[in-house]
Amino acid sequence: MSWGSELWDQFDNLEKHTQWGIEYLEKYTKFVKERSEIETNYAKQIRNLSKKYQPKKNSREEEESKYTFCRAFLTTLNELNDYAGQHEVIAENLTSQIIAELSRYLQDLKSERKSHFHDGRKAQQHIESSWKQLESCKRKFERDCKEADRAQQYFEKMDADINVTKADVEKRSSHKARQQAQMRHQMAADSKSDYSSYLQKFNQEQNEHYFTIIPNIFQKLQDMEEKRIERLGVCMKTFADVDRQVLPIVGKCLDGMTKAAESIEPKTDSQQVVESYKSGFEPPGDVEFEDYGQAMKRTASETSLSNTRDGKEKPTTKSKGKLWPFIKNKNKLSLKLITLNSHVRNLIEGSGPEDFSHLPPEQRRKKLQGKLDELNKDIQKEMDQRDALTKMKDVYVKNPQMGDPTSVDPRLSEIGQNIEKLQFEVQKFEGWLAEVEERMPSKSDTHRRSGLYETQNSMTVGNNCAQDRERPLSSPDGSYTEEQNSETQVKANINPAPAPAHNPTSTTPEFDDEFDDEEVLPTIGTCKALYPFEGHNEGTIAVAEGELLYVIEEDKGDGWTRVRRNEDEEGYVPTSYVEVFLETNAKGAMTYI
Repeated sequence: MSWGSELWDQFDNLEKHTQWGIEYLEKYTKFVKERSEIETNYAKQIRNLSKKYQPKKNSREEEESKYTFCRAFLTTLNELNDYAGQHEVIAENLTSQIIAELSRYLQDLKSERKSHFHDGRKAQQHIESSWKQLESCKRKFERDCKEADRAQQYFEKMDADINVTKADVEKRSSHKARQQAQMRHQMAADSKSDYSSYLQKFNQEQNEHYFTIIPNIFQKLQDMEEKRIERLGVCMKTFADVDRQVLPIVGKCLDGMTKAAESIEPKTDSQQVVESYKSGFEPPGDVEFEDYGQAMKRTASETSLSNTRDGKEKPTTKSKGKLWPFIKNKNKLSLKLITLNSHVRNLIEGSGPEDFSHLPPEQRRKKLQGKLDELNKDIQKEMDQRDALTKMKDVYVKNPQMGDPTSVDPRLSEIGQNIEKLQFEVQKFEGWLAEVEERMPSKSDTHRRSGLYETQNSMTVGNNCAQDRERPLSSPDGSYTEEQNSETQVKANINPAPAPAHNPTSTTPEFDDEFDDEEVLPTIGTCKALYPFEGHNEGTIAVAEGELLYVIEEDKGDGWTRVRRNEDEEGYVPTSYVEVFLETNAKGAMTYI
């Protein structure tokens, strides 16, 4: 159905309708623009979220990368970042393919609509002007007809009246009235002719207006409206296609997240915990019974007041020589669980000694092996560069025009020095690795130590176990020593070593000097704290970084040094935390860190 034939008299309504159509298109454009802004903001928030939970660039990142669930989460974050990028693509395509196109189209649409309605108003004004002229001709014809009738009536009246006086006859003769009537009739006839002519003209114009001009204008408006609706439909389809275009990539992102989740292996991660924290130490043996009732079996002749007193007091002084890491809680003997404090953790994460001696044997072995692998890779890179430069030098020798062969020599010399340094480092770390592997216990060593424990009498083993408790198996804050204390003590029981020089009266092979009397131990040197130590556990003492202390007992191989701040404050600190300066008359005047 055509607007021109069906809506010929609805000019004003069509004007309102087309204006509403433009406003609706503007509303849809605004809707798409807001959707684009939402996609942009959503993508920004997703990217910020992904960035927020990305692992930081530190040693912890390397630790987390060992676990499958951490790698899966990192993959999820990366896929989420790509997912956010697809929403940015949606926003860009909505802006370029819909918003920009509709903005240009709206300008053209408004201009076209304005032109059509301008032509329509012009046609309306023309037909209205013709109508007014027709009405004027009609009124003039009507007026002239009335005047002609009055003139005719007057002539007939004058001609038929017998009572007219002579004077009236002279004034208004019938001849004059006849002329007047004829003139009026002529004017009426002319007006009639003009009216008829203009009426015919008006009818032609009106016919052309309602059947040609207005239908053409309305047809253009109809075409314009249909194009507007069609363009709106295309934009709506594009709106959906923009999302559909990114679905394959979004699907790949989601597939990547799913694949990452499926790659998580709980067994592998739990095994990685063992690999990360295995110390390489052997668990402590059984605590043997200590028979303090032996003194009761002595004969009366062998017992004296002084002997009894000495027998009772000596264990007391022993127990005060060093506090044990075993504490009693509610009448139950419990092992105090020890955790790494922040300073030891920093050492483990890479700020410790070059040989990683602050780590447990198993962890130290892994660190040394990793360092060796890195050094070998660096050596291989240097050798590759050396080979390439050697080939280049050969080319220069054969073709001097390509370059000076001597220009390569400085770089070759530098690479040779680098290789020598790296090889020296490799030898150094290989020596440390061999040392660690020699010290690490094997299954045969474990069985051998178990057999040796069984061969000892109960009294000797009991004393050794007591000494084991005297010196902690690990540092109070979780650091470890590489010495295998239990094995060392067993060997000492089999082949007792001479007593330390500063305690010649000691009877136990290694630790008897710990069980001195209540007398204040003499200082054998000084030390300076390299790191702060909190000393939360029994038998330890807190020190501040840079603090100077007196050394009253050096490291016995378990990683602990006994120090004193004043007469009332003394205790143990990790040997790796202090720099010790022994006096010239103490232990061979050694200075070590």
